Amino acid sequence: MDRDVSGGSNTWHAMEAASLSETGIKNTYKIIKKKVPTFYFIGVTTGQSSIMKVFPRWMEALGEPTTIIEGIDHKLHDVHEKYRQTVAQIKYDPLSIGALITSHKIDVLEAAEDMFDVLDISSRLTDEISCISKHDGQLVGHALDPLTGGMSLDAILGREYFARTGGYVLCFGAGGAGKAVALHLIQKDRPGDQPKRMIVVNRSQPRLTKLRRMVDDLGTDINFEYIRNENPTRNDEIMINLPDGSIVINATGLGKDRPGSPITDKGLFPIHGIAWEMNYRGALDFWHQAKAQEYSQNVTVEDGWLYFLHGWSEHISEVLHTDMDNATFIELSEIAEELRPPLQYKPRRYPHP
Repeated sequence: MDRDVSGGSNTWHAMEAASLSETGIKNTYKIIKKKVPTFYFIGVTTGQSSIMKVFPRWMEALGEPTTIIEGIDHKLHDVHEKYRQTVAQIKYDPLSIGALITSHKIDVLEAAEDMFDVLDISSRLTDEISCISKHDGQLVGHALDPLTGGMSLDAILGREYFARTGGYVLCFGAGGAGKAVALHLIQKDRPGDQPKRMIVVNRSQPRLTKLRRMVDDLGTDINFEYIRNENPTRNDEIMINLPDGSIVINATGLGKDRPGSPITDKGLFPIHGIAWEMNYRGALDFWHQAKAQEYSQNVTVEDGWLYFLHGWSEHISEVLHTDMDNATFIELSEIAEELRPPLQYKPRRYPHP
């Protein structure tokens, strides 16, 4: 006999089918029952990250000394079942409390979207997940990069940067970080905080297509240009045509997860411009290339440390359900600074026009 629950037998059957489907998914994966609250770091070379040393000290400061961090390394563009295993561990183990995702933000969503109960609006807009948390028994996917990357970019540029300089934005990489930068600039209220033009270069077409779709859906006065290219020499040519004061961003894994840089040593940065290397560790070829022109081109060179601080603090705040006010952020930044890996410029041959 069918049970009538508010919506009738059809509703009951739908609920029963969903429950059976959920049980089937759960039974597919091996779930390790954690003994203490565990925060996961999903990346490529997680053991090399400063967060492994910083995290325990941050937990002490936040009054969560029993919470630990565990890295899960995936190959770039790993097989879907491995991503699903990772998400299942967080979803079905009560003490697996959430995660920060770096290089797999788009891949995790593509592989495991059906395993999430809720996706926030930024995740829907960017087609990525950078944070996994739990709320009232539901697994929630967030895209926090537009917030955290935006906070870092605002600190680098200051107010009305584009009105003051007339510069463009050239972003190498159309993945999660590149999309986040685009979304942040699109959502700016003051026209002077938006460039007239943003050029995005990516080595494959699918991510450019998804970025274009997001931009078209939102609508913006920023003139976007999408270029599919993986030849560093061609990227040099794109960069040399930028107006003075432009910002060039390395939002790829090159120099961290993969060797190299999107440009060559001969590439000229825009005069009075800004070079932003979004990574803070690794070979950081792009950062060293920019430092070589710090004086000859009057380039302001930024690395990814501030992005690291904003990213991790906001993700931890979301997973632990704590407020991240300015005083707390400053305290955590001071703790992390003591453990920051040294970044020393290695001279490169100066390019000549």
